[in-house]
Amino acid sequence: MVVLAKLGAPSMPGFMMDRRRLMLLPAITIGIASCQYTFEKAAVKAEFADMPALRGKDYGKTKMRYPDYTETESGLQYKDLRVGDGPSPKKGEIVVVDWDGYTIGYYGRIFEARNKTKGGSFEGGDKDFFKFKVGSGQVIPAFEEAISGMAPGGVRRIIVPPDLGYPDNDYNKLGPRPTTFSGQRALDFVLRNQGLIDKTLLFDIELLKIIPNQ
Repeated sequence: MVVLAKLGAPSMPGFMMDRRRLMLLPAITIGIASCQYTFEKAAVKAEFADMPALRGKDYGKTKMRYPDYTETESGLQYKDLRVGDGPSPKKGEIVVVDWDGYTIGYYGRIFEARNKTKGGSFEGGDKDFFKFKVGSGQVIPAFEEAISGMAPGGVRRIIVPPDLGYPDNDYNKLGPRPTTFSGQRALDFVLRNQGLIDKTLLFDIELLKIIPNQ
């Protein structure tokens, strides 16, 4: 002990105390990190918490009005990128369409691509395109309304407010549905998020074919 003291080394009690402090440092650091993680997790949870008072009100955001679009009584906004030729589809007829979709209210993320590679050519086989029967309730209201005023060969861009989109924020209930996992994940994130996220969507719809009633 005397030798240690002469060499300037710490005395045994002080040395043991320093060792205890050093041993406690990792535990303290882990504790602080754990508290910080818990706090951040709680903050994220609060940010995306369900807020009943804002349900059905587009989360308090003012609806965007696009001057170069036509707005219908339902609140759907549309613009024809290419006008088709021929009669519009009637109730009960099957339409074959190609489409793309974007989460326009949330960073414009694409969740379905139009003109993507199909399994085969359109001529003679349209199984790789989206089909539905007009007036059957198979698609979201905005899609149904938009297609009813189109003609074959036409391309229509529509801006879809949440109340004309996917019911209960679930794309599995009504079409059209994203065909890729990444697309499903992008759309699902926006639809199911209960935070302050604008759920307005944008679709481009190309009417390829009308199949008459059989």
